Amino acid sequence: MFQNDLKISRRIAEKLQQKHGVEKEEVWECFLNRVKGLLEDTRLDHQTDSPTFWFIASTDHGKLLKIVFIENIDGTYEIKTAYEPSNTEVKLYEKYA
Repeated sequence: MFQNDLKISRRIAEKLQQKHGVEKEEVWECFLNRVKGLLEDTRLDHQTDSPTFWFIASTDHGKLLKIVFIENIDGTYEIKTAYEPSNTEVKLYEKYA
């Protein structure tokens, strides 16, 4: 996986930075630092043509992030959102990933 495999639209990048304080580099670090599996978001209001997946991992500086994305047909990853997870999300991930 290469850094240019991550696709973040301008709108999403602005939201990540302004609302969640997350930089693209931190998302990349989480992909590289992930040690557990992926979970699929099966909620009806979040379903997409390609399945939506998520995971929780740390940045290189120890910041825990939930990364939500879809894998495109060309093998790239389109980031939908990234933010610091709630305790409930961490527990769900630890239990099912």
